Parts: sequence; C-alpha cells; structure tokens
Amino acid sequence: MEKMRAMILSECAAIETKPLKLSEIDKHEIQRPNEVLLKIEACGVCHSQLHGIEGDWKDIGIPPTLPTVPGHEVVGKVVQVGDKVTKFKIGDRAGITPLLEACKECQYCKEGKEYLCESSTITGESLKGGYTEYITVTEDFATKIPDDMKPEYAAPLFCAGITAYKAVKAVEPKSHKKIGIFGIGVVGHMAVQFAKVENCDVIAFSRTQSHLDVAKRLGAIDTMTFSENQEDFLSKLKEKHGMLDAAIVFAPADIVTDTAIKAVKKGGLIVIATVGENPSFMAFEEKTIRGTLIGSTKDMEEVIKICSEKDIEVISQTFPLESANEVLKKLKDSEIEARAVLIP
Repeated sequence: MEKMRAMILSECAAIETKPLKLSEIDKHEIQRPNEVLLKIEACGVCHSQLHGIEGDWKDIGIPPTLPTVPGHEVVGKVVQVGDKVTKFKIGDRAGITPLLEACKECQYCKEGKEYLCESSTITGESLKGGYTEYITVTEDFATKIPDDMKPEYAAPLFCAGITAYKAVKAVEPKSHKKIGIFGIGVVGHMAVQFAKVENCDVIAFSRTQSHLDVAKRLGAIDTMTFSENQEDFLSKLKEKHGMLDAAIVFAPADIVTDTAIKAVKKGGLIVIATVGENPSFMAFEEKTIRGTLIGSTKDMEEVIKICSEKDIEVISQTFPLESANEVLKKLKDSEIEARAVLIP
C-alpha cells in the first residue's frame, strides 16, 4: 500500500504541546465508482480547527473520532477518477468545503441545503482531512476551480469564502442597504467584498486597526473601532450613521452579538455566523435574527464564479505542511493577519 505524509491528531491537547504529529499513513484510494482522488495543492487553516484540536468543542462532539487528520479547506488536482465519474477528468482542479458528503435522501438534501444534512460527513473530522497529500471525495461534493486560480487563493474560498458569501446572501443585500460587518478577520474581509458586489454600504467594525484598514481598502464606506463600552459605542455609531439596516456578526463574542442587535433599526435583520449564547432581543422591535452555516455546492460554484469575475481579494500566507502546529499557535496568538495556507 502506498503511503502519504499527514499531520495526525491522536489526542486533543493545547497547541503549545504540538499535538499534531507528522506521520506516514495509507494513501487514500478510490473506493466507489463516483469518487475522484485529489493530490492536495493547498489547505487553509481555519480557526475552528484550533478549537477542535485543543478539545474546546468536545461537548458538541468535535472531533467525532480520533485519530484524525484536520483541515477542511482543500484544493487539489484530480489524479484519478472512478468509473462512473462524469463531472471531472484527470488534470482538472477542484476544491472541497467542510462538507465532504451528505446522504442526498433527507429533506435538507432534497431542498438543496445538503450542508444541514444530519448524517453528513465533515472534512477534517476523520482520516479524510486536508493536512496531508491526497484525499478522495465523491464528484458531487467537489467543485471545479479554474486552472489559473492559485492554490493559496482558492483554498480559503472553500470555508471562509463560502461562509462570507452565504452570510451576505442571508442579510438580503440590496443597493445602498446599510450593513454593519462585525469582525473583519479572514471571513469578514471577504464579506465586505461580497456585500460591495451587491452595492451595499458597508460599515466595518473590529478591535484591530489593521483589520479596519483592510476593510476600508476593500470598499467599506466607513470603519469604526469596536468597544465593549456599549452605550458609548452605540451613541458614536448613531451620531455618524444612524441605525444600521442590517448586521452580520463574525466575531465569536457574545458582547459583539448583543451590540450588533442593538445597532440595527427596528424591523432590521441580524445574521449570526458564529457560535455563542442565545442573544436577547425585544420581540416588539420586529427584528429578525438569523443563523447561517457554510453553504451548498451550488453556492460554492457561485463563489468561484464571483471571485474569478470580480477580482475578489483573498489575503493569504503560505507555510509548509510540517509547520501546522506552529501555524496554529500563531493563529491562537493572533499573529496571522491573513488566512494561513498549508502547502504539502
């Protein structure tokens, strides 16, 4: 059996202890006629992976099994196809989102919301993850990417990109709608651009000046430093811009969610794209609070199309596969301004 290099997690532990070990495991092989084998070109390093590795999310069953190969933002080249594959040929380039597979039978799958499938398989929560050299996937859950799209540009689109796109879609964008984006990290900087494509007036909020500078450069009409002094923050916002029509929350802090809800006008819409406590809001204010999660394969195709046509910028930084522990540590210490991408 051929082998491949992989960064394996056998036990959840603090990233400082370097829990990911470089190992040789059996190279994935095509098992079913509708699968393709990808030689991985790049894998993005998502913050949620850090929570999984350190054991923060054990209570919600993540990771479901150990050992595991993390990594769920994967792009690569098709090097082998199953007998029944029609969507790809050898040499094509493709990517995989966190949704590696879904049942295709349940109500969610039939509604085109396969990412909500109860029996889905998540990339990077078994031995099929991106911190390695090869991965297999059924053709329906892989998305074609153009030949000229660089791997380090494409990889972050498959989680950060689709999350940003879907959150903007959920906020019901239209021309000159005043949308506040709370949290301008990797996902936020892409959401600013997707909202701009829809001609929304984006106001970006972050605690970090460098993130605000990026948002401004990418088309936000204004930026403001987020402050936990809610009263002060809201009065400054109202003075400058009045109430927001809508808000998207990417920052995983309950104070941010609470402030975003209070910053939106009555009858407005708040999209929450993060994990947190249930926010409180006044029913009589007729606000809508909506959750959002990655997106469908159709959404993913749309993301690739928009990024190719509209020159959406992806800020990324590349590292070798072997340095996964160090990269995750930098991420934990907020030392990475962009999306870190591992290259095998």
